Parts: sequence; C-alpha cells; structure tokens
Amino acid sequence: MSRAIISAPSRGFTLIEMLVVLMIMGLFIGLVSAITQPDDRAILKLEADRMAQLLDFAATEARLTGKSIAWTADESGYRFWRLDDDGTWSEIRDSDLLRALTLPQGMMVSDFRVENMKPQGAMRLEFTPQGSSLAFTIGMALGKEHIAVTGSPVGDVRVAVPGEGPENGQVALR
Repeated sequence: MSRAIISAPSRGFTLIEMLVVLMIMGLFIGLVSAITQPDDRAILKLEADRMAQLLDFAATEARLTGKSIAWTADESGYRFWRLDDDGTWSEIRDSDLLRALTLPQGMMVSDFRVENMKPQGAMRLEFTPQGSSLAFTIGMALGKEHIAVTGSPVGDVRVAVPGEGPENGQVALR
C-alpha cells in the first residue's frame, strides 16, 4: 500500500518579500529624517530673523521709554542693556523679549561693522530715545553658511541673505 504524503500549503512570507519590505521601510525612515532636520542655512536664517526683530524692538523700546538701550555680543550669544537714570548700564533682565540669548551650537557673530567700519573693542550698538542710529551690519555664520543683519540710519532692520539679490532682506515689522 502506498501512502500519499500531502503537505499543507505554506503560509507566510518569503525571504525576498521580507527584504523588499525592510528596504522600503529603510528608505522611508531615511527620507523622513532628512526632511525633519533643518539645514544650517534654515537655522541661520531663523536666528537672523529673530535678531533683526529684537534689534527693531530695542530701537522702538528706547524711543518709547526715553532710555537708551544697547546691544552687545560675544562668542556665545548677545544681550541687551538699559541706561539707568544714574548713567550706568545694566543688563535687561525684566523683559521676556530683550533677555540674554545664547546662539545655537556652532553659530557665531562673525562680523560687526558700524558705518561700514569695524569698531574698536567690543561689539556694541546703541539705540537712543531720539531715534537716531548709525548704519550697521552684523554678520552671522553657521558652518559654511553666512548671513547679515543690516540696519539703516532711518531705522530699517533687514536680513540680507547672500546671493538673493539687492532686495533680498525682509524688513522687520514696526
């Protein structure tokens, strides 16, 4: 007597099918992680926009309060100062907007010019209650990317992105 061995049909996935699914998942994860991590240029532009808005706000605050406000920068960040009634400068700590800010890791203020000249000593800008100001340029760098925050004597503060033409900056809203 002969016995027939009948095997049940296999259920499951083949090795090829599993490898194709893993490859598709790997590509998807790689694409999502590349999209969600901003590049140096985007981070630099965000920080430059923030600085431009804060400088514009500091100038407005000086005019409204009648007290001079200064901006200073060092290798790790920047802060704002207010001229007290007794003639001394004190760091502004009571404002959420004009508080000391630390730049993201690797970012730095790479250039500072007032009236197109490098000032002697520390990086410092002053905003007076009279609203008068000097033209300035604050260069910022992160990796190989560079950007500039510029201010005109009439009070316009712009972010100038290299390579985007003369009307490249955006005016900080007043």
